[in-house]
Amino acid sequence: MRRSHTDRTTALIMIPGSVKQAIADLASGKRDTQESAYETLLAATADKVAWGNDAWDELTSLLSHKDNRVRSIAGQTLCNLASSVPPERIRRDFELILSTTWDERFVTARHVLLSSWKIGLEHAALRKQLLAWFAKRFETSKTEKNGALIRYDILCATRSLFEATKDQAIKSQASALIASETDDKYRKKYARAWRGLLT
Repeated sequence: MRRSHTDRTTALIMIPGSVKQAIADLASGKRDTQESAYETLLAATADKVAWGNDAWDELTSLLSHKDNRVRSIAGQTLCNLASSVPPERIRRDFELILSTTWDERFVTARHVLLSSWKIGLEHAALRKQLLAWFAKRFETSKTEKNGALIRYDILCATRSLFEATKDQAIKSQASALIASETDDKYRKKYARAWRGLLT
């Protein structure tokens, strides 16, 4: 059931004023406020917050903004907020958030992809879902224009997730993905993303 305007306004009271302003600045699409909004939002969501649920829908609505920079910042902030919202909220919007990794502007796709590992930090089921998504994306990206770079970024993201969780399943998957590359040049490139961790 959709919340009424009154309910949404009430919920937003929980969000710090600086964050509410940053979201509003971001939504405006004005380039002169984007950098400060970006810095405010990523700093505010670097750790768990109590107001994650209240900001979530505001940010997901910006994933379809006409400005790619707005889409990028919204996607990165949502990845940061993943530790602050219930897993069912993330599952609901999982595909929406990660759809930005196919953004028409590749820089946007990269920024969100490199932040996506944070979705798998808190909940084992979500981590498993994310790893399955990484594996599928790794396979399908070989036909994309920037496929080699996407694959490298996926391995960088999985390394970040492994370093944060020490989940051996992540390491095993990364090793298998690297081994699946038949081109020796690219296989060596991908292995560099996990340098020092794979034997």
